[in-house]
Amino acid sequence: MAHLVDVAAAGPALAWAVGEQGRYGGTRGRPIALAWNGTAWTRTDLTHLDYTGSLRAVSGASADAAWAIGTDHDGHDQLLAWDGETWQEMDFPGRGEPGTRVTDIAVGADGQAWVSGRHGDRAGLMRGPGPGNGPAWRWCRPLPDETTPTPTGVRITPGGEVWVYGDVIARWDGAWTVVPRTLGIRAAVTGLLPVAHDDIWLTGFAFGVGGPPGKPPGVTLQHWDGSDWTRGESPFTVGLLSGITGDAQGRPDLIAGWDFWDQKRTHYLRWDGTGWASERGPEAPGSTSLMNAITPIPGTSGGHWAVGTDSYYPYPPAQLRVERYG
Repeated sequence: MAHLVDVAAAGPALAWAVGEQGRYGGTRGRPIALAWNGTAWTRTDLTHLDYTGSLRAVSGASADAAWAIGTDHDGHDQLLAWDGETWQEMDFPGRGEPGTRVTDIAVGADGQAWVSGRHGDRAGLMRGPGPGNGPAWRWCRPLPDETTPTPTGVRITPGGEVWVYGDVIARWDGAWTVVPRTLGIRAAVTGLLPVAHDDIWLTGFAFGVGGPPGKPPGVTLQHWDGSDWTRGESPFTVGLLSGITGDAQGRPDLIAGWDFWDQKRTHYLRWDGTGWASERGPEAPGSTSLMNAITPIPGTSGGHWAVGTDSYYPYPPAQLRVERYG
């Protein structure tokens, strides 16, 4: 099975996508990384890394400055740096130690990289090398509650605000501000769009209680108004939403989703100013079009990359799927 799980773009002629290939059941696959040069997606060489496992997050700001996160065959998280030609493993505080996890990475407009995760068995955030932070990676002060679960994602707004999300949603500005949220049963958060402190969108899916084998999940689309979380209106309810993007001003823009009742096409949700409207991608050549991530393409008018796979099953072999939207 081959699938892409994350994508990032720095411009019309520069993007990266990462994932895993060759996984079958409990057998680990091999990491895969693609690069876009404005004309074609090509595989980048990872053989020198000498490990099986996967890559699950990528972000970048320029041709010689991108980052990726993965996990090797021993279960150790890896931080990789792209220098314009190849990926190299980077050291970071707590690397390989119990109680340290790195889960996602995002690079802001200023080039500063941030990593969500866990250190010293406390949920938190790690800041990359840059002005005011010295030449090394450094962990910020952890979230105040010692029982806080590890965040699975990190998001940076156009204004430079840094947010972590997952089973916890919080903003870091030198201190933590936590947004209360009750996680649903067997639920997962795939994306967060903090427009303002009282205007936050969240995407994901939830399987709920019980159900027969093969039961599909239900769509999660929620909105925070500063006081309460309310359910957003999605054009479809059975399936999942795999990510949300904002426009250049950080306002709601596009969501990518998998619609259980129309699996051969990605079900995009476009914000029309008052609600989320349906728009469809092209039909997939395989059994399904399951996008795992979406990102806007800077320097274009509404362009996006979405990446995923065209099948759930290893046979016939699932193929990587990349869509250009807009």
